[in-house]
Amino acid sequence: MKKETYGFAAILIMFFLIYPGMINAQDISLPSPSRKGGMPLMEALNARASARLFSEKEPSLQQLSDMLWAAWGINREADGKRTAPSSRNVQEMDVYVTLKTGLYLYDAHGNLLKQVHGRDIRALTGTQDFPATAPVNLVYVADLAKRGVKEGQPVTDTDLLSSWANTGFMAQNVYLWCTSEGLSCVIRALIPREKLEPEMGLRPLQRIILSQTVGFPAQQ
Repeated sequence: MKKETYGFAAILIMFFLIYPGMINAQDISLPSPSRKGGMPLMEALNARASARLFSEKEPSLQQLSDMLWAAWGINREADGKRTAPSSRNVQEMDVYVTLKTGLYLYDAHGNLLKQVHGRDIRALTGTQDFPATAPVNLVYVADLAKRGVKEGQPVTDTDLLSSWANTGFMAQNVYLWCTSEGLSCVIRALIPREKLEPEMGLRPLQRIILSQTVGFPAQQ
């Protein structure tokens, strides 16, 4: 029996040596978000700012949970409504999270990060250098099928208007949370979408709206 156990363990070790990317091929369960405390609102508004210099230090799972809940979490469980407004409560927005360990989709209902794949694509979330080494890049994606747009139908500015507004609300929530928590962030529109979309495996009616880099301030 022991020989069989050791043999099975050896097979597993060999598997992970041959396919190292599979080690991180898993979802990330997040702790419950902390909904109390933090900096007073007026102080956070007064201190809110953009930054483009980031440390490579990674935020804790608790910080990831709190930040994502601030962005697009559920604050009214009875009817599933969110921390940011959504036109007609369509909730067409998705928040993708790019980390060193891969690409994830934030699942607010399950309070977890669902791994899409295990590749590091942070560099593709922007045209500047810092997204590649900053620990977290959020990518705000609109699923226009939820807004009633049919596949093959031309997508107009009117179709995207609400999603742009919704993303603005979500990004500002992240700004205020970062200010309160002592982290830095910056919202970005310059994104190589033609490269990033296929790497994310987006469907035809999913459109990247903006991205947002988050991390600890770099030591001066």
